[in-house]
Amino acid sequence: MRIARILTRLNLGGPARQALASDPLLARRGHTLRLFTGAPQEGEGDLFDEACSSGLDAVRISGLGRDPRPTADLSALRQLRRELDAFQPDVVHTHATKAGLLGRLASRGRSWARVHTFHGHVLEGYFSAPMSRALQWSERRLAKGTTQLLAVSEQTKRDLVRLEVAQAAEIGVVPPGVELSSLLELSAKSGALGASIRGACGCSGDDLLVGVIGRLAEVKRPELALEAFRLASSKQPRLRLAFIGDGPLRHELLSCLSTWGASQRSRVTFLGNQYKMESVHEACDMILLSSRTEGMPVALIEAAAACSPVVSTPVGGVPELVVDRETGILAEGAQGLALALAELATDDALRMRLGRAARALVRERHSAKALADALERVYAEVASEVACAS
Repeated sequence: MRIARILTRLNLGGPARQALASDPLLARRGHTLRLFTGAPQEGEGDLFDEACSSGLDAVRISGLGRDPRPTADLSALRQLRRELDAFQPDVVHTHATKAGLLGRLASRGRSWARVHTFHGHVLEGYFSAPMSRALQWSERRLAKGTTQLLAVSEQTKRDLVRLEVAQAAEIGVVPPGVELSSLLELSAKSGALGASIRGACGCSGDDLLVGVIGRLAEVKRPELALEAFRLASSKQPRLRLAFIGDGPLRHELLSCLSTWGASQRSRVTFLGNQYKMESVHEACDMILLSSRTEGMPVALIEAAAACSPVVSTPVGGVPELVVDRETGILAEGAQGLALALAELATDDALRMRLGRAARALVRERHSAKALADALERVYAEVASEVACAS
């Protein structure tokens, strides 16, 4: 099959990581893939060169970006239509809101199968009520011309049904999958791979490093993670915190941190974007996620593969991955998250048990191969459906 994949940007987020994991496997199975993408925003990191060096056929679409910009969006739509007409795919697979809109409009009127994946959604809770209603209306209209809708978690699917984007039977669930082999091989914390990160965070041998992985953006609520750490570290001085990622809230977080006492302030480090996740997870003793909403975060899948216990808010598809007290701890609010961090800090056996159970859960379910297998089945089904209808 000829498969066109359209993503808004190849930043360090989940959709890009998944494409880089599954597409080389699909190519080795004889499929022809081309990935169309825009440019990330400042501080998001960029995996475009990595995609090209791994052998993927990646094409920049000028003007394709995350934020609404009518002139740039129209230019991107026209370029996408030209590129797709030249490529002549059997399947067009779009991801997330902006790429989903422009990609499906660009392929309209063509006899190609259309697949769209919701990696979570922004249909409520992000924007004003009128804007949310407009987005819901748009997604309902787009869904009617989409051969197959996919969600990354059962909760995301339930949200889409509740918001009347489509009926349950019209939405499949394909969980995220990423390359996990190097993380599954990690056997001990604080080893050689993680030494430089622990050094940068001022960790001594007895310190426990909490990692917050992701964009420093409003939806991730890094200020909640910071407050939870402040509460936990006041009782557990072994704890240190590392923000792995960058974004628009960095200066706000630094301003908040400046009001802390010097001793507690010295335990927080902003590492910026990191590309070697093996080093990150070997350095971290636990991972904290404080998001307001999620689909199913790749950061937590990678943490599980590395045997890193997770403390997270119970949002979106997270509880399907972080089963409370079995593969991690779910908690709400700064106080709840702080209590969970403090508990893990005092219980080595609990950290080990949760980490091992999480690794067992993701080993097969969230591998690159599992994702490639699932997508290959979907692509075959939709291509056959469109061929039979034409």
